[in-house]
Amino acid sequence: AVVSTQSTGENRVKYLEREIEKMGRGVNKAGTQYIKMKKERDYHRMHHRRIVQEKEKLFTDIKRLKKHYQSYEPALEELKNKYETAMREKMLTKIECEKNLSKITNLTTTLNNYETARASANGTTMGQIKEVDLEDIVQKSDSQKKSFIHPKDSVIPAESGENPDLNASLPVTCHLTKPGGYHQQLSFKAHDLAISNMALHPHRDVIATVSDDATWKMWNVPDGELLLTGRGHTMWIGGCEFHPQGTKLATGSGDTSVKVWDFNEGECVATFNDHSHPVWGVAWHHSGNFLASCSMDNSSKLFDVVSERCRSTFRGHTDSVNCLNFLPYSNILCTCSADKTISMWDIRTGLCAQTFYGHVNAINNVNFNTQGTLIASCDAYGVAKIWDVRQVVEIGSYDFEPHPANSVKFDTSGACLAVASNDGTIKMLEVEKSKVTELDGHEDGVQAAIFNRNGEMLISASSDTTVKIWS
Repeated sequence: AVVSTQSTGENRVKYLEREIEKMGRGVNKAGTQYIKMKKERDYHRMHHRRIVQEKEKLFTDIKRLKKHYQSYEPALEELKNKYETAMREKMLTKIECEKNLSKITNLTTTLNNYETARASANGTTMGQIKEVDLEDIVQKSDSQKKSFIHPKDSVIPAESGENPDLNASLPVTCHLTKPGGYHQQLSFKAHDLAISNMALHPHRDVIATVSDDATWKMWNVPDGELLLTGRGHTMWIGGCEFHPQGTKLATGSGDTSVKVWDFNEGECVATFNDHSHPVWGVAWHHSGNFLASCSMDNSSKLFDVVSERCRSTFRGHTDSVNCLNFLPYSNILCTCSADKTISMWDIRTGLCAQTFYGHVNAINNVNFNTQGTLIASCDAYGVAKIWDVRQVVEIGSYDFEPHPANSVKFDTSGACLAVASNDGTIKMLEVEKSKVTELDGHEDGVQAAIFNRNGEMLISASSDTTVKIWS
């Protein structure tokens, strides 16, 4: 029994020794792990302190750069103004150059006429010829001087001018002749806010855009070079139109004013405040002496830009007058209204000569073809119509619902009609075949689309602030 007890005790001691040894190894391992974790903690603490230091340094650099940038803002604004001034001077220089070239051409023609007259004169001495020539020069000089001296009010032409495009062979847009039609060639941001309208220069590939940012800008196309910027309106600008000679631009604004900007003077030369509500559009008479405007006050007005006063007010629409255009080379003014009608006015009498009925929604835009034989109109439900001016009848109706159609424009030949839609597309209507194709590229409603004179380009302007060139 004693031996058994002793054996059991020895086994117990050996077991405890093994446990002690095992626990010692665990303690050593835990100690090693503790030292390792302590080192990692120190490393991460140091890394954290470095990140905090870098963060503080970054904040300091950002503040310094922000302050540095703020110091550059006046310089950038000054450079921007200098650039716009340089572009304005460049534009004015080009205009002056063209005027000088025109004068040289006229003088050359006059000189040739004098030489022809001198050669055909019979029995007239050189002294007599010189005397006659001098008298002619003085008379022509006097007549030219008198042409610049206008009475208080300009004279409205008694009869309509002859439309030189009526029987002319005009170029067809390449959208109909080129395989695949137009494709987007260029896109550029033109304004800070939505573009509301656009106009094409009568003699050059230059466009004017107006915007909700209360500015107008002139661009060279197709390269998109900014030529001029105009500021003066206090609210959005809804319409613009170039003077027939291309030397002025008229704008109508939500501030109820109509302004005339002279490129030679480089400033606003006339302001008309006769409307009581926002102005949607403007249009020049072919003589260049009269400017028409339409407004949300349900009226249209005719301004004499020489005497700078309102000559006539056309009342008859029962809702906002949204757009207007002159019948080419005539005294007939065409207006369209939210009252769903189109009216033709004789500016000599101020009376409505004809009214077109057919739309069932507010009419947004109206335009003539180049020959002046057709009218295109579009309304707030996407319906476009074509009317025969001479027969006063509707000859075509095209449904692009449900998105509003914002503007319509014929190409020079009248064979194609571009409809600017609020769904961001341009509907290209081949009038004779009633075939429709779409140009898709804008991210917001297209407000205006116009062809250049030879039909090689289509320019579109949108609420997404961009202008796109299609060719």
